[in-house]
Amino acid sequence: MSSAPAPSRPRCPRCERPLSACVCHWTRPTDNQVSVLILQHPQERHHAKNSAGLLTLSLARCRREVGEVFDPVQLSEWIGPTRSAALLYPNTGLGPETDARPPQIRKLVIIDATWRKSLRMLAGNPLLQSLPRLALQDTPAPRYRIRRARQPHQLSTLEACCQALGELEDRPAHYEALLAAFDGFVAEQARWMAGLPPPQPSIS
Repeated sequence: MSSAPAPSRPRCPRCERPLSACVCHWTRPTDNQVSVLILQHPQERHHAKNSAGLLTLSLARCRREVGEVFDPVQLSEWIGPTRSAALLYPNTGLGPETDARPPQIRKLVIIDATWRKSLRMLAGNPLLQSLPRLALQDTPAPRYRIRRARQPHQLSTLEACCQALGELEDRPAHYEALLAAFDGFVAEQARWMAGLPPPQPSIS
């Protein structure tokens, strides 16, 4: 006799994580002038250490779509006028090797995936290859110590987006509150990974 499948853990309807790992308390409402489109690989959607969910819930103008190869017509609608959009991605030989800067950029497109999977998404969506690239300059030390990066200077999706928006909008300090909340999220995830309970809220 086969055993019944284990019941799924209740999930938060807002952040889509298990209630015991809800990250809604780390969200920080942030009014971004340049809108953001996140194209998220399916394997990242429920990854415990993924930062795009927190970013999506915090930014006022942010859309997240999950997939690997998108319908070209739908992707074009999400991106809007390509003359005012840029892909946050280093130059790889796939697409124009240009460095987009303000004031023309009104939409920032971000691929949320591991490096290898992001290359597949870039290759599988020709429209992304046609977008001007925005490559970050003088990146700070990564805060994302809970997840291994391909290169030691690479940032999480949330960190990279905040730095890019700060540069494009010429107001990097505007995103410091969200980055500080991200530090708390990272510390909390590190405790979970170490098998430690989350810190108890202080009582005044």
